[in-house]
Amino acid sequence: MIKSSNWIALQNPVFRRLWIASVFSGICISAHDTAATWMMNTLAPSPLLISLMSTAASLPFFLFTLPAGALADMVDCRKLLCGINLSLAVAAASFAILVWLHLTSPGLILAWVFLMGVGFAFSAPASISIVPQIVPDTELPAAATLSGLQLNISGIVGPVLGGLLVQLLGASFVFLVNAACFLFVILTIRPWKRAIERPKLRPEKFLEAFGAIVGYVRYAPELQIVLARNTLFALFISVIPALMPVVGLRGLHLGPCQLGILFTSIGVGSIAAAVFICPWLRTRYSSNTLISLANLLVMFVYALMAFIRQTELFLGVAALAGVGWTVAASELWVAAQRAMPGWARGRMSAAVIMVSQGAMALGGVIWGCAATKVGLSFTLLGAALLFLVSLALVTPLSMNSTGSLHFDPVRMTKPICRPKSSNGGHGADLRAARRD
Repeated sequence: MIKSSNWIALQNPVFRRLWIASVFSGICISAHDTAATWMMNTLAPSPLLISLMSTAASLPFFLFTLPAGALADMVDCRKLLCGINLSLAVAAASFAILVWLHLTSPGLILAWVFLMGVGFAFSAPASISIVPQIVPDTELPAAATLSGLQLNISGIVGPVLGGLLVQLLGASFVFLVNAACFLFVILTIRPWKRAIERPKLRPEKFLEAFGAIVGYVRYAPELQIVLARNTLFALFISVIPALMPVVGLRGLHLGPCQLGILFTSIGVGSIAAAVFICPWLRTRYSSNTLISLANLLVMFVYALMAFIRQTELFLGVAALAGVGWTVAASELWVAAQRAMPGWARGRMSAAVIMVSQGAMALGGVIWGCAATKVGLSFTLLGAALLFLVSLALVTPLSMNSTGSLHFDPVRMTKPICRPKSSNGGHGADLRAARRD
């Protein structure tokens, strides 16, 4: 099986060790998410506080993704990842002790989720950047596929395992296991050393680089469309992480194991969409049509969430939510990658993540407050209606145009003057453009 193209990267012993460690760590992280959600419901069964869990997890990515991406380019990623995972291990172990001593509160849980999110936000760019240093270019597609598979395995196994461990051994045990997994990742990363050291970026170059990003977005309407559509989608898709557990815990009165199965159902739907549905649909429909169809499915899911209160049927609704989320998100990602200039793909990807996670964090607050004020059913129906209205308003912002874009400086919509010298770079281009 390893001889096939999708598995060939596992022949690389370094990548294989890191991938296995990532699978175990991802499972433990998903398990601790389930345990934290269950704890919040136990201490304060408020729709607002439960929905704020998703806000606390998303906000660090909005605040720290861009500096984290720059930091990953400026320092040794191995040392950075070891330091971050050690900090996460200490945080998880400390929280396990507080839970064991019964010293937790809703505010402390939110603060802890935010703190863990900061660690994840800083580790994500570094984790992505080391893969091309480990595997050759010919194995990068296989490595990308395996990385996606790792996330899907974590999303399916972790919640069920977390719910089972919470019921049998308590939430504090889940957090201790998570701390041990972070230490396991450190032991896996430490032996690896980068063969070629990259030069560190000077602070001036760092600032000029992001100034160039702002200038290119300013003069590239298609990039503005990408950011606008990602922001809108994230704002409304945040209903799922914000209110899905609220419906399960408050409406269906799920136990910890059933809560884990609910999260797993979303993961099953995501895998079905990624492996079977997306490839089939892409041969028949344009990117813009797929995004619209997926968004309509998400709206239908919100309507079902408002009325269905039978556990088995609701698990099917959760799987449909995973399908709609994955189809729309994958097409938005493809359109974004096509619209990005090659010289700034990493920083533009970080910008897309930043605006998306910011909208997710804002959405968690909005939908949680609405559910507290007017109830779950009215909030879900209102979200579906507002999503439909917003899609009608953004219909002119088609994503199909991004497939034929060229964002080299000489091909921009607004002409960009040549840099004054060969070392002027894109910062000089933008200074000349501003003078125009």
